[in-house]
Amino acid sequence: MRARGTGAAVPVATADWEAWTCQVRLAVTDPAALAEAQGLLTAELAAVDRACSRFRPDSELTGLDASAGGWVAVSPLLTEALAVALRAARLTGGAVDPTVGGAMVALGYDRDLAEVLPSGAPVVGVRVPGWQTVQLDRAGQRVRLPAGVHLDLGATAKAWTADRAAARIAAHTGCGVLVSLGGDVAVAGPAPAGGWRIRVQDVTGHPDDVPTGSSAVVTLGAGGLATSSTRARRWQRGGLDLTHLIDPQTGLPPVPAWRTVSAAAASCLDANTVSTATVVRGHDAWRWLRGTGIPVRLVGRSGDVLTAGGWPAEVAA
Repeated sequence: MRARGTGAAVPVATADWEAWTCQVRLAVTDPAALAEAQGLLTAELAAVDRACSRFRPDSELTGLDASAGGWVAVSPLLTEALAVALRAARLTGGAVDPTVGGAMVALGYDRDLAEVLPSGAPVVGVRVPGWQTVQLDRAGQRVRLPAGVHLDLGATAKAWTADRAAARIAAHTGCGVLVSLGGDVAVAGPAPAGGWRIRVQDVTGHPDDVPTGSSAVVTLGAGGLATSSTRARRWQRGGLDLTHLIDPQTGLPPVPAWRTVSAAAASCLDANTVSTATVVRGHDAWRWLRGTGIPVRLVGRSGDVLTAGGWPAEVAA
């Protein structure tokens, strides 16, 4: 494809594949750098998966479950991932909480989503211990969890990985980079003329497919953009449709107020933190949103669209 803007067209090379049960798109402004960039992104995804996956028996995160109660040494990568998750919890007043792992398992999300089968078991919310129960010694690269606390870093790890990968690729190649992991988008390096054109929509699919439901196209020159949706990553249990977003106050998916929230920020991580917290907080999110000053686009249950905080002007698809 070509990035379009007010200046000369810049060739943009792209690669698409699936990882982490989501659609991955990589774009670079130098076609000659695409192969190197794809190798760097693939390696980054593999490293984060080994450290942070809740579904791999050999991941560092899974190992913490067997060592609850005492201090456990962790790698620099997992240390940073935990610090990122705890920061998001602090900034959102606990709306984005990494200790929802037990609640996820109780709702049947105990394996890769593609492998979760419909179940007739009753839907039961379990108590979420709270992010304050996690003790992280960042300097010493160690963590301590009380017995029974199970972590899930899904609310922050994907966006954080997009930021890390985009920055690393830009540094190695010197070109402009866009990394999209299931709709969590980070850009780094020199953007194409006019900026990166990014589509936000209810359910993330292949970027070249015709969108289903509400959608919009905006331009982004730096930072990141993220979308949180109650219409994606779903499964059935007890005859109910469940979503991967959990309200820590109930241990259940949040009462639906917004079917999609998109946010743009200085990083994909910050954008995702805001979009996720807004879905969890529901209609009560407005006062908190005003305090963040982050541009957001909210799609209500009936499809009505609201924007706030200086959401970017939408452009033609």
